[in-house]
Amino acid sequence: MKQILLNIFVWFSVLTNIHAIDTQMSASEIAKFDSECNAGNEAVCVMIGSAYENGDGVQQDMSKANAYYVKVNNPSYYFDLGKSFYLVKNPRQSDYARASKLYAKACDGGYAEGCDHLGSMYYIGEGVKQDNFKAVEFYKKACDGGDCNNLGAMYSEGLGVKKDNFKAVELFTKTCDTGYAKGCDSLGSMYKDGKGVKQDDFKALELFTKACDGGDALRCFILGIDYSLGLGVKQDKLKAVEFYTKACDGEIASGCASLGDMYLYDKGVKQDNFKAKEAYGKACDGGNAIGCATLGYMYIKGKGVKQDNFKAVELFTKACDGGDARGYLFLGVMYEDGKGVKQDNFKAVELYKKAGDGGEARGYLLLGIMYERGKGIKQDSFKAKEMYGKACDGKISLGCEYYARLNKT
Repeated sequence: MKQILLNIFVWFSVLTNIHAIDTQMSASEIAKFDSECNAGNEAVCVMIGSAYENGDGVQQDMSKANAYYVKVNNPSYYFDLGKSFYLVKNPRQSDYARASKLYAKACDGGYAEGCDHLGSMYYIGEGVKQDNFKAVEFYKKACDGGDCNNLGAMYSEGLGVKKDNFKAVELFTKTCDTGYAKGCDSLGSMYKDGKGVKQDDFKALELFTKACDGGDALRCFILGIDYSLGLGVKQDKLKAVEFYTKACDGEIASGCASLGDMYLYDKGVKQDNFKAKEAYGKACDGGNAIGCATLGYMYIKGKGVKQDNFKAVELFTKACDGGDARGYLFLGVMYEDGKGVKQDNFKAVELYKKAGDGGEARGYLLLGIMYERGKGIKQDSFKAKEMYGKACDGKISLGCEYYARLNKT
């Protein structure tokens, strides 16, 4: 059931390509925008009020803040500004605190999503002291506005309220019927686990599909995996492609990478390097390191793109920045061969080790070769044999062969 609570806060982790604006304002900027607020631009009124409330660029003055806030009739502006603080890159506790204040104003104005997000901040303890009872209080207000999913999850887990799976099912059903995809997803989990309802895999699948169709991109990705591997459903590669496509369109980077795999390796759809390249590009842009590494490999081979070693190095570097073991391996090869980058055996050794330590056993094989030949590191047959042994343990047959050869000497 922990999965339900993870799904509740999917908006925290899904890449939405929303870039937070710089909401701090100087005194001169406030003077400049004051006329816009007076002309009816409520979003600007909220920003100026927030600046005075928190003392950003001006002396803190709650009375002035309220003078601007009183001009705001649409609570969604509080919510939008609050979200911009929550989503700011490398947020500080002060950013979370300000987000919580703005969500509270949105909630007080009857904006249910503000209540829901504020409840989540109390649940997590960001910007406010962690408090499940307060979380439930705000989730109930969100439920009054039609979104009861998080409140249902609290009943399901017994957090801030007495555990009650039947009540959770009731709330998830209400949310799903209202048209909230995440409610359908949570209700599907209850049917899958047989909690509060009779266990029913068919009903669960129906609800999961409804959640995906309703815009729950993460559930689309999970369904893609299920159909690709035949997990709880009959294996169907075409269905997998369908769900991975929806996940990718919903900006789930892993969904884009999986879609790329389907096209690149001819899994259920006709092999198509151009579509694979497009999918991996979206995955990489969304922060998926595996997508960057695979796209880099396509540039090496000229598959679906013009062969370009420099572009490959750029993509392998992004993959390394994301901690992908294959990225380390491929970039190491580029440094060893001097392709797209200045030849550097020392750098290659460093990257091969990271690849091996990251689970890519071929990194240990290549590192063993570097030790045996004394390339980029002092020649050491014992270390070479050790690396070949690790490669062999990782099911790399050549590692076993080289280990056996050195073991005889």
